[in-house]
Amino acid sequence: MFRRYLSVTKPGIIMGNLISVAGGFLLASRGDVDPWLMIATLIGLSLVVASGCAINNVIDRDIDVAMARTRTRVTVTGEMSAFAALSHGVLLGVVGFGLLIAYTTQAAVFFAAFGYVIYVGVYSLYMKRNSVYGTFVGSLSGAVPPVVGYCAVTGQFDMGALILLVMFSLWQMPHSYAIAIFRFKDYQAAGIPVLPVAQGIDKAKRHIVLYIAVYALVVMLLPISGYTGAAFMAVACITSFWWLLMALRGYRRNIDLTGWARQVFAFSIVNITALSIAMAVDYHSAAPQLFALI
Repeated sequence: MFRRYLSVTKPGIIMGNLISVAGGFLLASRGDVDPWLMIATLIGLSLVVASGCAINNVIDRDIDVAMARTRTRVTVTGEMSAFAALSHGVLLGVVGFGLLIAYTTQAAVFFAAFGYVIYVGVYSLYMKRNSVYGTFVGSLSGAVPPVVGYCAVTGQFDMGALILLVMFSLWQMPHSYAIAIFRFKDYQAAGIPVLPVAQGIDKAKRHIVLYIAVYALVVMLLPISGYTGAAFMAVACITSFWWLLMALRGYRRNIDLTGWARQVFAFSIVNITALSIAMAVDYHSAAPQLFALI
């Protein structure tokens, strides 16, 4: 019983988000860490993410059955009813938002709610099924966790938070397009208009290279703006440049596209994990004197 209630929340996604939340939180803390605030932020946002994933599983039952990688989900096999999964998701969301409201800041709660509405309402219910731009819309919700961690400390959406939002949103694009390439038949069978299916793999390859290049430039704004130091810059340069070279390999003749896409996807996780850790430890002790956006 516990296994199906856990699986419907997509634990892998929760763990990935935990790393980015912690990175944003520790970047903003600059060595002055409030442990209780950090615990409340990590648990609260994890429950919010778990809630969104559970409800997404309920919404996606009809397309999950058509995809090899998702047809064994408990909401598809009938092991867990839609009502049970939906109730589970709602309860997780209430508790998660309750923790964020009680212990963090209005800015953190706002962005958690923003990401939740985008993922569950806009992306899952409509954009994923109907538009090639669904990936872009979904990337906004995927970029929210580090911003929530950052705003839980600062209480405001400043330039550092904006850089994190743009940076993580850009990262989502090549990451997601790579998945869509090596899972091409799944998305095609389910009728999901991701870029490789709707407009071709060649266009998706160009977009992967372009997004990684722009992402690598945006990442540099953290050290340039004074939020991180030389160590972060070194990690960012090495991992982002290597990721770009890996993406360019997709233009080689007779390349195994599936294997190449899996490599691009796998290294995207290495890249964002390394940068999340680097910004958590290589912060500047004095915050830059930059204006607050809200």
